[in-house]
Amino acid sequence: MGFASRIRPHVAAELRHAEAAEAAGDAARAFRHLERAHVLGQASTREHVRVHLRMLGWALRQRRHAEIRGQLPRIAGAATKTALGLVPTGNTGGANISPFKRLTIPSDLQARIAIARSPH
Repeated sequence: MGFASRIRPHVAAELRHAEAAEAAGDAARAFRHLERAHVLGQASTREHVRVHLRMLGWALRQRRHAEIRGQLPRIAGAATKTALGLVPTGNTGGANISPFKRLTIPSDLQARIAIARSPH
């Protein structure tokens, strides 16, 4: 079992939290969970693309035009650059931040990533 398989449940949990928050009418909290899912999954092409697609869906539902425009190139980048390791660690994935900027990973997410990276 590789990193992608081990991180997937953690990404999925954040995506479920995002769905619940959006369903409760809290769009900002929903997007924060999408950002957390992005940080967790950005080293896996499948998870990275999946999160950006969810971010695009959120932007469409919220009618956030800047976010829609920002997610389109990020989806392409996630699909083509992730496997090459060309992702800035800790980047939250939203259009409000450069897709090239590295950020500090929150300690709770760093712990999940470290566990997913270690062979079991």
